[in-house]
This record gives sequence, C-alpha cells and structure tokens, in this order.
Amino acid sequence: MKKFTRVIEDFNCAHCGAVVRGNGYTNHCPKCLWSCHVDNNPGDRAATCNGMMPPISAAPAHDGFIITHKCEKCGKTIRQKSAPDDDADAMIALTANNAFIFGK
Repeated sequence: MKKFTRVIEDFNCAHCGAVVRGNGYTNHCPKCLWSCHVDNNPGDRAATCNGMMPPISAAPAHDGFIITHKCEKCGKTIRQKSAPDDDADAMIALTANNAFIFGK
C-alpha cells in the first residue's frame, strides 16, 4: 500500500526554469509539465535517482488528465494527475504527441 506524504514546497523547474509555487500536491511544473524523480512514494522525497522526468503521454480522466512521466536516468514511469493550473498549450501539445505516437 502506498502512503502519501503532503509536502508543501516551492521550486524552480530544472527543465524550463519556471518558479513553481507548491500546494502540497504539486508534482510537476505547470508550465512545461516536466517532473523530477524525487519520490519512492508520493511526497516522501526518498528517491535517490533525482533524474529528470519528461512527460511522455497524457490520457483524459474524469477530472482532467493523467500525465505519464518517464525518468531519463533510471527509466521508471510514474502516472500523475494534471493540475488545474497546468499550461493548456503544453497539455494540448502532449496529447497531440499521443496521437502521433499511437497513430490516431
């Protein structure tokens, strides 16, 4: 069973440099949608990898999207919910990329 630890922290995106204000559920940059492999379980900050995780796909969900990130360093994939403040153009580009990848 996974445990969730709410950690409220601000950060500068290591990919695009955006200043991100965390709310305790923030797990990716809302501007570029990239993440960083810092957790073994959500919020625990126990991962030692610290690799960059580009968004590789997005799938519609009942309340937004599920974004899949893949670590460039270790290859782990993590699915995360989109956030209301995620950049709409970045999300559209990511879903358009899905259509290209899956031939839709």
